Amino acid sequence: MTLNRRHLLAGAAGLAAAGGMATPHFARAQGASASRAATLRFIPSTPLPSLDPIVATSYVIRNHGYLIYDTLFATDANFQIRPQMVQDWETAADQLSWTFHLRAGLSFHDGQKVGAADCITSIQRWSKRDAFGQTFATFVESYAAVDARTFRINLKKPFPLLPDALGKLSSNVPFIMPERIASADASKPISEAIGSGPWMFQSREWVPGQNAIYTRFDKYVPREEPPSWAAGGKVAKIDRIEWLALTEPAAAVGALVQGEVDWYEQPPVDLLPVLKRDRNITIQNVPLGLFLLMRFNHLQPPFNNPAIRRAVMMAVRQEDYMQAVVGSPDYYKPAKTFFTPGSPMSTGAGGAEAMKGDLEAAKAMLKAAGYANEKVVLLAPADQPIAYNQSLVTQSLLQKLGMNVELISTDWASFIGKRANRGGPDQGGWSVFHTLWSCADTLNPALHPLVRANGATAWFGWPEDPTLEGLRDQWLATADTTRQKAIAAEMEKRAFETVPYVPGGLVEQPMAYRNSLKGMVLSPVQFFWNMEKA
Repeated sequence: MTLNRRHLLAGAAGLAAAGGMATPHFARAQGASASRAATLRFIPSTPLPSLDPIVATSYVIRNHGYLIYDTLFATDANFQIRPQMVQDWETAADQLSWTFHLRAGLSFHDGQKVGAADCITSIQRWSKRDAFGQTFATFVESYAAVDARTFRINLKKPFPLLPDALGKLSSNVPFIMPERIASADASKPISEAIGSGPWMFQSREWVPGQNAIYTRFDKYVPREEPPSWAAGGKVAKIDRIEWLALTEPAAAVGALVQGEVDWYEQPPVDLLPVLKRDRNITIQNVPLGLFLLMRFNHLQPPFNNPAIRRAVMMAVRQEDYMQAVVGSPDYYKPAKTFFTPGSPMSTGAGGAEAMKGDLEAAKAMLKAAGYANEKVVLLAPADQPIAYNQSLVTQSLLQKLGMNVELISTDWASFIGKRANRGGPDQGGWSVFHTLWSCADTLNPALHPLVRANGATAWFGWPEDPTLEGLRDQWLATADTTRQKAIAAEMEKRAFETVPYVPGGLVEQPMAYRNSLKGMVLSPVQFFWNMEKA
């Protein structure tokens, strides 16, 4: 997901305000199904680059997946897991066998019925790629198709979070695909997008990185419950959805103002005043938001020393980072926590003491930790404004602390390559970098990849902390929410001691849409069901 703070020419904004912003003209599709009332035109954060939501973690591909696929379980707005394709299920007394029965009437876009084998194969492929899925797979003994609409999962030991894994909200989502597609190598992207969801992907009208078209699947059978995030009835009221590859912000804003498009996923904050002046447009912050963060290299000096990591954390003022990224306090708030603020597992335990923004205290801590002027290589992708703007703040902060910092500016492709280097600065390695993470992926210990501290197999930075990992194992082993929250608090306390990364604050992601669009399911993920055009 991207959220770029763009500094556009004042003249462009002024032109828009005067109603003179250039607006692209879109070819009108023919036929009743393509009428303006039946067609929704959407500008995604980036054009759709590929089709496989299991191989890729890109949020735009995840959103594409929700249009065309369905899931066995789903997360609702209260963070509860609800059945979706599953009608009902039974768990054996020893909790080692789970049997699932699919709803009647489920079929794929190619006309084939959704069956047990499709579900089993899809789960297996997903569990090879997704972090939560990989944990889930270690509990599985075997799968079995009981009949056409029933399958069973046999476990080696109890795993009470099994529905939570299958109802995961964000990347990678365990979407159900036809067996013949899901049986493909999990390391290679699929090229055929066939699901059983509310809309069908029109592959003949798509070129990677260009417009993507979806049409309503008439045979989709929604659940009867009201929609709530990814759960409930996914009623497709729009016949045709067009994702437009309109990447120039000024042109995109102009298209929305002129009514040529209905929904702009990520308008730049700098141009929001233009949209706010139009009474026909609604500006809405997406729930949960995005975490800014500073990630250390735990393998190399100086940040292989937790005391030095704590010293840097003590000096961090989250507001400096949030200001650098979005500017306006209307779109950010402090978040001294490792789990999503407002979610059931977020306690912020230990955060207030660890993150005081006290530069003098941090200097004393750094000296006591034995910092010996080791070089700090700050890796900064110049073509990614969110990461780069955070990096500039950190460069200044580390210099004020008296650290020997070198900012290495790269493009995104070079950054990706350098980030994987585990060596020291003299070997082309790095010490620290910045990124952001969707709060939909940081809701709890099972989902959150950056609190993993499993050493060589952890995410870039490779923290290793058996205590933190042990707490995560305890969390996974219980379904009691009171106990889970207590363990999550212990995990946060431990994380503020060992510092797998520094939370940089929470930024809001604004979106804009025309008031003629009704019934939107407001969620961290951009869903299209239940909407209609007045």
